[in-house]
Amino acid sequence: MASPATKIDLSRLPRGPHRLSREEVERSQRERLLMATAEAVAEKGYAATSVADVSSRAGVSRTTFYQLFDDKLDCFLAANQMAAEVLSTTIVDALTDGAAQGGADPIDKLDRLLSAYLDTLAAFPVLARVFLVEVYAAGPEAIRQRRASLAVFVDLVSATLGGNGDGDDADPETRTIAEVLVAAVSSMVTNAVGVGEADHLPDLRRPLMLLAQQVLSTR
Repeated sequence: MASPATKIDLSRLPRGPHRLSREEVERSQRERLLMATAEAVAEKGYAATSVADVSSRAGVSRTTFYQLFDDKLDCFLAANQMAAEVLSTTIVDALTDGAAQGGADPIDKLDRLLSAYLDTLAAFPVLARVFLVEVYAAGPEAIRQRRASLAVFVDLVSATLGGNGDGDDADPETRTIAEVLVAAVSSMVTNAVGVGEADHLPDLRRPLMLLAQQVLSTR
C-alpha cells in the first residue's frame, strides 16, 4: 500500500516491450485503480461512480479491473484501506520522530499526533473525502471498516496519553478519554471535509488541543 514516502506512479505503463515483471505490472495497475477510485468518488460521489469511470481514469481495461477486484465496492474498500494506512503510518512516524527527540510529555505527543493527522488529510484532500465522507455512502461493510479505523486511532491516542504500552493496555479512564477525543476530532474533521474545507484542517489543531487539555485536567 502507498504511504506519503511512496508516491503512487499514475503514469501508464510504457508502450511496446518493457522489462516489468507480471507482478510489477499488476501492482502498478492496482495502485492506479485505487487512486482512480479515490479521485472519481471524491469528485462524483460513491453512488454516481461506475467501474467505467475508474478504469478509464486508471488507463486499464474493464477486464483488468475485474481481474484485480470483484466489483466497485471491493476496489473502494481497498482504496479506503489505503487512506487509513497513509494516515496511521504518518502518525506513527511522527510519534517515533518525537520520541527520538526526547519528547515524552503526553500533551506534546498528542499535539504531534493530531498535527500529523490534520496535516496529512489537508495534503491529501481526495483521500480525506474518501476516508471521512464517502465511506458512509458505500454501505455497511465500508462503515465497519471506518469503525475499525477509528478504533486504531483510539488505540494510538490512548497509548499516547498512557505514556507506554498499546491502547488496549490503557486504564479504562484513559481509554474513555481517548474515545471522547477521537469522536470530537472525527466530527469536526468530517464536517470540514464534507463542505470542501480540507485545506483548513490544520486550523482545527488549536481548538482540539484546548479541548484535550480541558478533558485531561479533569483526571
